[in-house]
Amino acid sequence: MAPSTAPAGPDPAARDTMVTAFALAMGAAVSLGLARFSYALILPAMRADLGWNYFTAGAMNTANAAGYLAGALCTPWLMARVGARRALLGGSLCAALALALHGFVRTDAALYGVRFLAGVASAAVFVSGGLMAARLSARPGLGRGITAGLVLGVYYGGTGLGIVACAVLVPPLAAPAIDGARAGWQWAWLALAATALLATVPMAMRSRAVPGDPPAQSVRSRFDWRPFAFGLSGYFMFGLGYIGYMTFIVTLLREQQLSTVTVAAFYALLGIGVIVSPWLWAGLLQRHRSGRPLAVLNALLAVATVLPVLFTHPVAAFGSGMLFGAVFLSVVASTTALVRHNLPPAAWPAGISAFTVVFAFGQIVGPSLVGRLSDASGGLHMGLAVSAGGLLLGAVLATRQRAQPVPAA
Repeated sequence: MAPSTAPAGPDPAARDTMVTAFALAMGAAVSLGLARFSYALILPAMRADLGWNYFTAGAMNTANAAGYLAGALCTPWLMARVGARRALLGGSLCAALALALHGFVRTDAALYGVRFLAGVASAAVFVSGGLMAARLSARPGLGRGITAGLVLGVYYGGTGLGIVACAVLVPPLAAPAIDGARAGWQWAWLALAATALLATVPMAMRSRAVPGDPPAQSVRSRFDWRPFAFGLSGYFMFGLGYIGYMTFIVTLLREQQLSTVTVAAFYALLGIGVIVSPWLWAGLLQRHRSGRPLAVLNALLAVATVLPVLFTHPVAAFGSGMLFGAVFLSVVASTTALVRHNLPPAAWPAGISAFTVVFAFGQIVGPSLVGRLSDASGGLHMGLAVSAGGLLLGAVLATRQRAQPVPAA
């Protein structure tokens, strides 16, 4: 009798890996999708209600990035004491609280404060979640067809779920109409806080399946930044360049007279691009131990950023959003892959945190720089053009990053 050629059934190991990866991806959805990138959609209503110029609008995201930097610096210490899982879940609950606080304050000083707090919590979630995704990707027996690059991409691609949720929730709520004592944009922040709480549930349920923390002395392994100088520099320029786009692109499209529905569709398309990006770039992240993935992805982002500067047609806007969404979180995944490929597991927390810190410094500079340039030039085109230039410089720097000797197990 001839052997059966029927396809193999579902692989339980692969299914378990992907379910856990998607649960961890809720951390990326909360930390970036809800706590950071929602701001671009809410910003036009806040500017109209509070009378902000471009610099103040950008400075709010600079405050958020400063909080992210503080969180990135503290998270390795936090994980060494309470573990990555508790840092992930505690950070997610704190992010939900910070989002809710946006709905109860109106002064610039108070809003700077809550944006800072949201950044601190976001970093705790993003760094600890990235570390847990790296550990999951290194677990033996991931399952048929599951690669480490795909697992990392799924985690970072979770940001797209948060962006899509923002595109659905924010536009109807952030209308300029005022309801009693609370503006529409404040109700939008409260809705995002509730969504963040819901997203914490699957993280709590599935994160126990991730390999636990190594012994405490291993967690303290140091990271030598010198062999990674070009990768870190390229990532700094990514942080500086991409955040200008994600802060102001919706404002630019509204100034180009695109309707609320069109802008919401644009943002949803961007989020969908983030969701599908793991399958587009998993092979690139898996094959290369050097800075090549970071270089390729930064260059593509430069193209996406400059498109709406050069062309005002809605087709250019949608093309920009689709390309940007399909690329930008894979840049983050590429640095985690770089750490994973080139360092022993005990050094992963310090390596991931180092890349997160330079990322945060770039994000601190980016929004205020774009806002200042836009105020000076009377529009957003100059600021976004500089963002595109920064991304292109980041691509050039990343081409110089070389693979390191294979780390010992």
